[in-house]
Amino acid sequence: MVQTQHRGATHRLDIQGVVRDLPLFPVAPDLAIAVLNILGDVELCEAAARGLTEALQGLDYDCLVTAEAKSIPLAYAMARQTGKTHAVLRKQYKSYMGEALQSTSHSITTGHPQKLYLDAKDRPRIAGRRVVLVDDVISTGSTLSAMETLMTEAGALVVARAAICTEGDADRWRDVVALAHLPLFPWPAAASTGDDHDAP
Repeated sequence: MVQTQHRGATHRLDIQGVVRDLPLFPVAPDLAIAVLNILGDVELCEAAARGLTEALQGLDYDCLVTAEAKSIPLAYAMARQTGKTHAVLRKQYKSYMGEALQSTSHSITTGHPQKLYLDAKDRPRIAGRRVVLVDDVISTGSTLSAMETLMTEAGALVVARAAICTEGDADRWRDVVALAHLPLFPWPAAASTGDDHDAP
């Protein structure tokens, strides 16, 4: 069964002065999350990239690494603003990716395990380098863990983890460079009120 968001239930997010009302979406019988989708939102991507670039200023790193797909434009914008190189971990293996490295993550939105692959062509730019892992939202930490596993296998040193938002238990993500935090929402209580949830 396809679950749908409840019309009118939102959470307000302010990133560097760019405001978006994020729709709430149920991911469990009694739980909903605020959905941040930056694909196609150039203004928000650029603002988030500026904010994270500023937050990482002074850190010595060589490369930005992200996992497809929603955080690709964020990593691209950060790479363009900083002049750093960037690499994208893929979710499907293609034959042209050669001897790719792989690890497994579990997405809260898809509800099932997903593979992450490091293309063979990207391995030289990562091996022996200091990298920053970039994501749009860090929620369960599964994708982050899978990314870190690949970086270890590739011989890279992870020096920071950055995201537009963390989600859930804020204390768990104190070491993540983030611009905002998204709480989890009770469901269907959030749907029954239809009230906006303002960011803390």
